[in-house]
Amino acid sequence: MRAVTYVRNETVELQQKEVPEIAPDEILLKVGGAGLCHSDIALIGMGDDSPLIGSTLGHEVAGTVEKAGAEVEGWSAGDSGVVALVLSCGECRECVAGRDNLCVVAYPRGAMAPLSPGIGSPGGMADYLAVKSRHLQPIGDLDPAEAGPLADAAVTPLHAINSVRDRLTGDATVVTIGLGGLGHMALQILRATTGARIIALDTDPEKCEYARSHGADLALISDENAAQRILEETGGRGADAVLDFVGVQPTVNLAAAVVKPGGAIRFVGLGGGVLEYTAGNSAVLPWGVSIERAYGGTRAELREAVALAQAGKIRLEVTRYSLDDAVQAFDDLHHGRVQGRAVLVP
Repeated sequence: MRAVTYVRNETVELQQKEVPEIAPDEILLKVGGAGLCHSDIALIGMGDDSPLIGSTLGHEVAGTVEKAGAEVEGWSAGDSGVVALVLSCGECRECVAGRDNLCVVAYPRGAMAPLSPGIGSPGGMADYLAVKSRHLQPIGDLDPAEAGPLADAAVTPLHAINSVRDRLTGDATVVTIGLGGLGHMALQILRATTGARIIALDTDPEKCEYARSHGADLALISDENAAQRILEETGGRGADAVLDFVGVQPTVNLAAAVVKPGGAIRFVGLGGGVLEYTAGNSAVLPWGVSIERAYGGTRAELREAVALAQAGKIRLEVTRYSLDDAVQAFDDLHHGRVQGRAVLVP
């Protein structure tokens, strides 16, 4: 089978690999779509000594059941499903408590990230993927090319939003920074599931226009004037919640500048920005602010994301590439030529 392989620093190739054998509790999934996101760009930039060299990439995967193992129940050939982002054990204290994105087995302390397809386990940018049946969520009639990215592009912002949901009342203001793959989904989820006023920001005027037409109450260019404008819009108080899907220094600074006292910041983007914080210095960060480094989401949130998509309340903007054009897709994403989510379709 064909498989997009991380071969050396900042380089991927389409290679031939064996179709995986499945264990009795596994499913052989014929991949119908594998999303490509900025974390994949970050992964292949980890250097020539990365432990992921030689691995098949792709952590946003959906497809149809080709074959089910002898112990698998509830799945038959032809059924469609999306693969969970975190390959949790289902039995540890975190999993039992519903925090399977923090699974003790999949995410031991000190690990780079939780075990996921394409991150420590074979990924879905290939013709086939072996997956344990408990990690597969039914998608019904959804197109696998649009459902695959739900595993990250929808679940990750949904998890961040759920972590501040108690703050998103009808009189609240939420700021979402960055309208790329995750940010454009966050905008739709906020509009579909909250009554809060939404202020969306991006450096790209076209993405701001997208935000205006997809539920943002206000869309602003993210520049040196953005913080003052947000403060003016909130009566000088600031936003109840700020979701940063970029994470570069200007957006980190913006988040700190516009969050209100007692508000919440969720840093999701991997841009490498630094939050300078000194205990007791309220000039840098107001008192009472909650900060979380949000990652992925739970299996329950994957079900929630699929339900929202099935109800037509959220929809991924997808740019499709043939699996044979994977190198071009990586280049286009790296250079900002992709609107929404790039998806490789075998």
